[in-house]
Amino acid sequence: MLGLGTLLPWNFFMTATMYFTSRLADPLSEANVSVNATEEESRSVLQAKFNNVMTLCAMVPLLVFTCLNSVLHQRIPQKIRIAGSLTAILLVFLLTAILVKVDLDPLAFFIITMIKIICINSFGAVLQGSLFGMAGLLPASYTTPIMSGQGLAGTFAAFAMICAIASGSAMHDSAFGYFITACFVISLAIASYAVLPRLAFFQYYQESQQSKADEDEENKMDLLKKDERLKSAGDDGKQTPSMLAIFKKIWVMAFSVCFAFAITIGTFPAVTVDVKSTVADGGQWEMYFIPVSCFLLFNVFDWLGRSLTAVWTWPGKDSKLLPGLLAARVIFVPLFMLCNVQPRHNLPVYFSHDGWFIGFMILFAFSNGYLASLCMCFGPKKVEASEAETAGAIMAFFLSLGLALGASLSFVFRALV
Repeated sequence: MLGLGTLLPWNFFMTATMYFTSRLADPLSEANVSVNATEEESRSVLQAKFNNVMTLCAMVPLLVFTCLNSVLHQRIPQKIRIAGSLTAILLVFLLTAILVKVDLDPLAFFIITMIKIICINSFGAVLQGSLFGMAGLLPASYTTPIMSGQGLAGTFAAFAMICAIASGSAMHDSAFGYFITACFVISLAIASYAVLPRLAFFQYYQESQQSKADEDEENKMDLLKKDERLKSAGDDGKQTPSMLAIFKKIWVMAFSVCFAFAITIGTFPAVTVDVKSTVADGGQWEMYFIPVSCFLLFNVFDWLGRSLTAVWTWPGKDSKLLPGLLAARVIFVPLFMLCNVQPRHNLPVYFSHDGWFIGFMILFAFSNGYLASLCMCFGPKKVEASEAETAGAIMAFFLSLGLALGASLSFVFRALV
């Protein structure tokens, strides 16, 4: 449930692009556009740039606050970081639901929406870093449910959007129900975190970790008493290079997960959301094409890939095949660019049939979920148990770095089309 709560906010905003872009249409321009105008001519500047700016406003704060989390976790208690972040996200969704009923100028709506996206991803970064750090105290298998919950967040958001469309209600009414649903799920995540400290299982590992920390501190003091002359050198030698020493053990996994998400976010949703169905007289299918073929398929197969790591972990943590397979995913960038992305200026359409796009999306999503989750699970496994929490935080940072790089690359990838 807590893994679901970390990515649900971003996925709900990302999946609701149709609602947001409909609110960004320029009334004056819309009235002057001829019936035969191309899609590019009918879109306002704000509509054309929405997906790229949204991705950038989401991923850069995510990276910044993931970095700050290393400082925040020492100064702010875990309860405040996790419960406070979830509560702030809940308030942002309540505001979003209220604004559905409020008429705003397109530019004002655009600015407010971007501020909300910055807020939910800033708090989401603190929440995500805190959760992965907390998972480092538990057996390694408990990282997988967090990753699986994050994957399920996108599936839930896409399914909720499809239900909203299927309801046949006006877009504003559907959007209101959609965002209220998000408020309900975030409330469940808050309740889950309230219950967690009461579980005997969690208390056992929390107390075990505290005992180990106390024991380590006692051993350290004994060693210092034996040789006062090495006190300063011993402290410097143990503290200064510790982060670097841990990074040297996991750098392959760290860069691999960074590259994985750079490719994924660089392509999805900035490029994939603009793919159009080529089915003649698509009717209802045209309305459901992006919610189903882009968002639902991506999130279902991403979640399946993440979940598979709970029972199958091939290739192993020391295999060179894992980073090789992640590097090979770069092939999806030109494949999606050559689908029926509209509007386009430079590249021809080679894969016009909807089936090509659906096939690429399934492979793209499954490989992202499975391979990235393997990296996140293997990272803390490549270090000592006492270093696992730090390794988890480093992996979370590189995951966020990949998201931020992907957000920047999305401008390039979309412009190339």
